[in-house]
Amino acid sequence: QVQVVQSGGGLVQPGGSLTLSCAASGTNLDIGNMAWFRQAPGKQRDLVGIITRDGRTNYGDFVKGRFTISRDNAKNTMYLQMNSLKPEDTAVYYCNVNGRTDSNFNYWGQGTQVTVSS
Repeated sequence: QVQVVQSGGGLVQPGGSLTLSCAASGTNLDIGNMAWFRQAPGKQRDLVGIITRDGRTNYGDFVKGRFTISRDNAKNTMYLQMNSLKPEDTAVYYCNVNGRTDSNFNYWGQGTQVTVSS
C-alpha cells in the first residue's frame, strides 16, 4: 500500500556533508512522525532523529548539532542533512514512516549506505 524510497548516500570524506531523502507514496496517506535510524555492522539500530508532522525534531545525543532533519508534507518527503561527518557515522541509514493516528501504519525505506572515509 505504501512505498518508501530513499535516495542519496555514498562515500564522503571526514568533515564533509551529505543529504539523504526519503519519499513516501501511496493512496490515502496520513503520515505522522517520520524518523531516521542508522545501523553499523554488528551493532544495534540507533535512532538518528525524529520529526513530527508539524516539524518538531528530536535527535540522538551523538548528532551533537551536526545533523538536521526536515520534511515537506506536500511531497511526503523527509530529509537528513549531515554536516561535519565523522568515520563513526558510517552506517546504513533507514527511513521510518508512521501514520498520524494508525499505530499499524509503519513502513521502512530500503536503506542507504553512508561511508565516511578518507
